[in-house]
Amino acid sequence: MDNKKEMVEIWGDVVEIKSLIIAIIISIVSTMGLFSLAPSGDRTKQLFFGLLGAVIGFLISAIIIKPKRVVIEEKDIEEKDIVEK
Repeated sequence: MDNKKEMVEIWGDVVEIKSLIIAIIISIVSTMGLFSLAPSGDRTKQLFFGLLGAVIGFLISAIIIKPKRVVIEEKDIEEKDIVEK
């Protein structure tokens, strides 16, 4: 069985497709859910409810989906470490 996960590059960052789709679904559901709860006659409240839903969706996605990056730190080379020939 192949354990390699399919990744895609978006805006200079590499993400797992499954995590991306989950985050998009969470954001759509929370945004449209709160938008539909806003009073129908007030366009300003609909906008703010939709924006609040988007922020909540982002926060839920950030908590549920963990980063998959591997960061390797390397020691900086100082000038005195370099030997001139």
